[in-house]
Amino acid sequence: MAKKEHLLAAIDIGTTKIVAIVGKQTENKKLEILGMSKSPSKGVKRGVVLNIEETVNAIDSTVTEVKKQTGINFKDVFVGIAGQHIKSVRNRGYFNRDSYDDEITKVDIQRLIDDMYKIPIQAGEEIIHVLPQNFIVDSETGVKNPVGMSGKRLEGNFHIVIGQIASAKNISKCINRVGLNVEELILEPLASSEAVLTEDEKEAGVALVDIGGGTTDIAVFYDDIIRHTAVIPFGGNVVTKDIKEGCSILSRQAESLKITFGSALGDLAQEDKIVTIPGISGRDPKEISFKSLAYIIQSRMEEIIDSAMFEIENSGVIDKLSAGIVFTGGGALLRHLPQLVKFRTGLDVRIGYPVEQLATESIEEVNQPMYSTSVGLLLKGYENKRKQSIMEKEALPLEMDAEEPGREEVESRPKMSLFSNLKERINDIFDENDSTM
Repeated sequence: MAKKEHLLAAIDIGTTKIVAIVGKQTENKKLEILGMSKSPSKGVKRGVVLNIEETVNAIDSTVTEVKKQTGINFKDVFVGIAGQHIKSVRNRGYFNRDSYDDEITKVDIQRLIDDMYKIPIQAGEEIIHVLPQNFIVDSETGVKNPVGMSGKRLEGNFHIVIGQIASAKNISKCINRVGLNVEELILEPLASSEAVLTEDEKEAGVALVDIGGGTTDIAVFYDDIIRHTAVIPFGGNVVTKDIKEGCSILSRQAESLKITFGSALGDLAQEDKIVTIPGISGRDPKEISFKSLAYIIQSRMEEIIDSAMFEIENSGVIDKLSAGIVFTGGGALLRHLPQLVKFRTGLDVRIGYPVEQLATESIEEVNQPMYSTSVGLLLKGYENKRKQSIMEKEALPLEMDAEEPGREEVESRPKMSLFSNLKERINDIFDENDSTM
């Protein structure tokens, strides 16, 4: 078994299902899924926790199952966040550095990012992510990574994701109630895009559309930079609801019809085929034609596609999406969906599976669009851990050299103190070098 520190766990709290997943990163940076469990979600609506008790019970059962499967007793988990309350803004920050001669370091970039967390937002909201887009060093624009460059003025453009404090607290409360700790809340479309999009697609320009049960998540990339994120407050459940009402049947029958016989294009459905649904409590059975079922589905899917396209247009790069749209999530498996999307938008379409990022040893069940977010949460978790480790490695030696404190003393300091005087240390080193020349 892998060393405990190499293992990560994540929980995807969705409207229709709650997934607990445990994995480890292999030597070739692929993700090996060691265990996964899902249970029906009853306390969540449109990506937001509305019933704490029911959500806690669902999380508890799925976490217990995955611990039993793997024999791994994890405590810290990465958790996804979505919902109608999520919004994104763009902002620019800058500061003037002390000297032209010093190289720009990761600590300088971190300072800009930390400043972005202080921008004014509405009461009851909090900043979930600050995502650097590009940088400007003096008058040099479009710099993706300024580390190592020299310059006096450092500017950065940032994509900032904002959500409601109450929604984030309710998620954390549910996780804490089952004896776990939230390591980080991660925006679900960012997680999904990590799992299903390739680096080439992100560079060429691509929109990810993740159709879940209660929400449809959007993430737009161009030139390797995240340009837009959004959460639309409806998904596959509204299609099921329309079938239920249009055919006067039960919800579970409508869901089964959608998955088994549904099509997103009425014109491609077979006219002469019908499906018989048992009547409610001994009543006469109902006969539903494939074609009428497909037209019910098509009208609602067109609404979802149009809402997604509105958000993609808001990104400002819709005319640059050479790789088109990638659909993922449980709703992406609807028959003839790619044809409908191509017909309505004129863009290239593919269905996104998380297979690219998975090691061959992973359990086979996980390679489905409905698990893209779960896999992506683990991938984002590893990426964030790696970044944190690099920052700590860069900071520790310089702190150790200062007055040669004991190792225990350095480790007992708060994390932020490792970075607070780093810039001064770097200046000292350059000053010493200058005096010896």
